[in-house]
Amino acid sequence: MRAKIITELCQNHNGDRSILQDMIHAAAENGADIVKIQSIRSSELTHRPKFDNGLIVDGKVKVIKRPFKNEYDRLKKLDLTIEDESWFINECLKFGVSPMTTVFTKSGLNEIKDLGYEAIKIASYDCASFSLLKEVKKSFKKIFISTGATYDHEIETASEILNGTDFEFLHCVTIYPTPLNELNLSRINFLRKYSSKVGYSDHSHVKETGIIASKIALALGVSCIERHFTILNDDQTKDGPVSISPVELKKLSEFNILSRYEQMKEINLEMSDWQDIVLGNPKRKLTEEELLNRDYYRGRFASFIDGKVIYNWE
Repeated sequence: MRAKIITELCQNHNGDRSILQDMIHAAAENGADIVKIQSIRSSELTHRPKFDNGLIVDGKVKVIKRPFKNEYDRLKKLDLTIEDESWFINECLKFGVSPMTTVFTKSGLNEIKDLGYEAIKIASYDCASFSLLKEVKKSFKKIFISTGATYDHEIETASEILNGTDFEFLHCVTIYPTPLNELNLSRINFLRKYSSKVGYSDHSHVKETGIIASKIALALGVSCIERHFTILNDDQTKDGPVSISPVELKKLSEFNILSRYEQMKEINLEMSDWQDIVLGNPKRKLTEEELLNRDYYRGRFASFIDGKVIYNWE
């Protein structure tokens, strides 16, 4: 069965509905099956003082520096309203692609669960937010969940919670961008212990390595490929370096319809030593960079209820 191609529009729309519309159209025209946004609310950004200044000890980063005000001001410009999201869903259906979003809080889930999304995505940093997963399970039949920066025992528990739903784990590495020698694509097969469908969320550097990582994952039999997608130049959006263009999306979709034999033949011509570079260790340890990212992004957003901060795992 052909893998689904998910285009992650992330923050590449810059909060502009006209750009968002052009992105939906370009994604549909060039082979996307699913078009995804992120239901980020700047109002749900948490202020955790340790990240305002970060921490460096003996020249080594111990805590990421991400000042709250700077991040809030940046995200505020990217906010999509509920009306925007409803419009997005209708536009996707009009262009013949399936609409999906990533939800980041329980409050956000309650806001969007009845809008008409055909599937929901849970980001890596919430794979271990078991309380959120239980709520998502009540509202959506189709669930995609990334597993980057997540420990194996957390993935196992997540699979037990989601049992009985149509869910897909996505292998990913939470290094942005991800070097080819850090891809550890052998984890795709490892994740099949916990989910009958396993996809791949690719954060490799497009200008440096093209779409080879996604091609290899397809040849390894993933159920879906998720790629950040943009119609803007790299310097016009924060996620530009890991985002593919309409031209690259078309190439990926054309590769996707080849037989696995034809796919592997093309890969071997393009990168004869790919197995030594990208397969890595199926039970690898998280890198220091991933642990730093986990520390910051896990808890970055939360629900604010009756003056209290309610994290997704609570």
